[in-house]
Amino acid sequence: MSDSVRRERAPTLYAIIVIKLLKGLMLVGAALIAWALSDNVLPEEFGKMITWLHLDPANEFFRNIGKQLSKVTENDALVFAGLTLFYSLFSLVEGVGLIFRLSWCGWLAICESIFFIPIEVNSLVKRFSVQIITILLINVVIVWYLLKNRHRLFHHHH
Repeated sequence: MSDSVRRERAPTLYAIIVIKLLKGLMLVGAALIAWALSDNVLPEEFGKMITWLHLDPANEFFRNIGKQLSKVTENDALVFAGLTLFYSLFSLVEGVGLIFRLSWCGWLAICESIFFIPIEVNSLVKRFSVQIITILLINVVIVWYLLKNRHRLFHHHH
């Protein structure tokens, strides 16, 4: 390969690719589960899962989840499945596009990550959560890294 075509190694980019692809695949899985369970009685299915996991079904936390699931209609589950599947495509396209170092996929990943930062900050202001701060930090690192290294990492057509 010539020097102009040779791609530099970029371990942080590879980590971002893995994150995007795993996120996309997990969302596809969630969409398929929602679709498969859409015509089931969700509180019963949840109860079976709690029993299978050997958790206490009388626990208030699990009872509250069961109550919330009883409000979910088949149409709600199908809409959730469709929207989740659609959103999963963003992460999958970003991941594959980043593999091929497509500049527009870099921008898509930057914009998606920037979009969620204010939402995550708002969530933290309301209630501190280690999970939310972790996701926030990951998104900040993704934005910072891709912006800082975009000229080195991606194909640019002049």
